[in-house]
Amino acid sequence: MTKAATKAVTMRIGELSRRTGVSIRLLRYYEEQGLLSPERGANGYRNFRDSDVGAVRQIRTLLAAGLPTHTIAWLLPCVRDEGERLVLCTEMAEDLRGERARIDRQIETLMASRELLDDVISAAHD
Repeated sequence: MTKAATKAVTMRIGELSRRTGVSIRLLRYYEEQGLLSPERGANGYRNFRDSDVGAVRQIRTLLAAGLPTHTIAWLLPCVRDEGERLVLCTEMAEDLRGERARIDRQIETLMASRELLDDVISAAHD
């Protein structure tokens, strides 16, 4: 690939930030967590590919689903973006069921805590 072609398919971190709406600081964090792997130019600047725009969208979706970054780093190579939804490799579904069970347990714990707080608040009004 020529230098001109390489420049055409890469962008710096500020451009990726503008295109995704994600802060530069957060993009650096994603890199630290192994979620993004930009190439480095001779000047040390990060060079992101157009495909990283989609990767950032996938990361944001998986974070919104409650997955921790270490799980996302493990899942990303298996994720396909099909427009309105993400599709995972079949073999990852069982592992995600485990993540869902973990989230369900957290919800149950939070609901129990809320009930206890409601009892304390009610007792204060009696």
